[in-house]
Amino acid sequence: MTQEHQGGARDWSAARGRVWSRLRFTSLRLRLVVVFGMVALTAAVSASGIAYWLNRESVLTRTQDAVLRDFEQEMRNRAGALPEHPTQDELQRTAGQMATSSQRFTVLLVAENPDGRTVYGSSGGLNGFSLQDVPVPLREAVTERQKITSNNKYPHHLYWQRIVDGDAPYLVAGTRVIGGGPTGYMLKSLEPEAKDLNSLAWSLGIATGLALIGSALLAHAAATTVLKPVQRLGAAARRLGEGKLDTRLRVSGTDELADLSRTFNKAAEALEKRVADMAGRDEASRRFVADMSHELRTPLTAITAVTEVLEEELESEGGGIDPMIEPAVRLVVSETRRLNDLVENLMEVTRFDAGTARLVLDDVDMSDQITACIDARAWLDAVDLDAERGIHARIDPRRLDVILANLIGNALKHGGSPVRVSVREDGAEGAEDGGAVVIEVRDHGPGIPEEVLPHVFDRFYKASASRPRSEGSGLGLSIALENAHIHGGEITAANSPDGGAVFTLRLPRDVSAQSPSEKTGGTGDEGAEGA
Repeated sequence: MTQEHQGGARDWSAARGRVWSRLRFTSLRLRLVVVFGMVALTAAVSASGIAYWLNRESVLTRTQDAVLRDFEQEMRNRAGALPEHPTQDELQRTAGQMATSSQRFTVLLVAENPDGRTVYGSSGGLNGFSLQDVPVPLREAVTERQKITSNNKYPHHLYWQRIVDGDAPYLVAGTRVIGGGPTGYMLKSLEPEAKDLNSLAWSLGIATGLALIGSALLAHAAATTVLKPVQRLGAAARRLGEGKLDTRLRVSGTDELADLSRTFNKAAEALEKRVADMAGRDEASRRFVADMSHELRTPLTAITAVTEVLEEELESEGGGIDPMIEPAVRLVVSETRRLNDLVENLMEVTRFDAGTARLVLDDVDMSDQITACIDARAWLDAVDLDAERGIHARIDPRRLDVILANLIGNALKHGGSPVRVSVREDGAEGAEDGGAVVIEVRDHGPGIPEEVLPHVFDRFYKASASRPRSEGSGLGLSIALENAHIHGGEITAANSPDGGAVFTLRLPRDVSAQSPSEKTGGTGDEGAEGA
């Protein structure tokens, strides 16, 4: 297939998609128009059909009765005056006289002359009306002699039948003179009446079409009247979903749609109030945590200095710490360090919640960065690194260090060594976003319980509720995830089929290519470190 053909097929497919989209968008309007149209069409066709049938029967019956009455009278007055065995000339003259009646029909008289031969008398016209033009059943009914009874006083009666010859309608009738005499047949054209009925049918058809068009216009107007408030309600709901909580609808009238608009306004007002209250409480909570963290840093600084002195005394040979209180001193030192980490973590979380954390980007070699993180924490013997040099990314080195410290430290603490850290590139090298870097941290522990997996990144979540005083604060993985998100990346947790947990960090190679909302949240640049 040529490129022109492919382009034409795509254009046709796109145009068809746009048409179907518009149909779907206006499906309710179309349904209303179709329903109105079907109702109007049914009503108009029914009314037109009934009117046509009534008028048709009325016109044909009136014409038929007049013609038959005139023909019967002519047969009684003129054909009845003929002798029982008339000559052909007498029949011809009488047929011509009968045809001059007010109804102007054609007459055929049949009789036996004095010699016993069958003679015919026709008024002519209509291409020569003959006995062959009369339907056989009609001829048989006319010539058949009926039995005289109390209900039937005459042996012969007048019979008629409507026929069509060459698309033209005709009325054919026949009777026989009672008491002996000729048999008469009459042929009357009903074409004038058929033309009148055709004109009536055309008029009714035009009226039906106008009724259908009018109903479609009426349906469209009604649909617009009904759907416009619904469209306004949909637009208001979209604005409300976009966060514009001050959205309100103008209410007019007392119908159901007005009640719906009032209900929407009340719901939007209640939602705005509720969100404002929640935002106020959330802001107060963040401010409280931030203020508390800042206030704790001053005494913690002094306490940390004292604990560092105590720790030096503990590590010195022949220190002056009484062996009886040495365990208590070690507990104070460890808990002070833990409290200091908790305060730093809380301050970092507060920055993320307030949107004041931002990135300080630099071009780093991922292998060097991971090696530096492991070496700074003396984890070289417990971590197996699989990372080729030369994989570069433009990221925030300090925040990457926070992520790696949390993931690797968590694996060493809960999973068990050896912990394997691997780095690979993902995505096309010439891609618009530069591709991505994927870092996997895998341990050889028992893995993460299935019920815990959905909550590993939740704040203050601990897998074992029976150990609320574990070394961690429950914020490490949450802070790692926030740091990944501010880079435009993601962290996922899963269990390896071979055993152990696997944390996968995926970061874009060039964070500066991301949108501003993805790479910065404010002006602060501090963050917590450590597992």
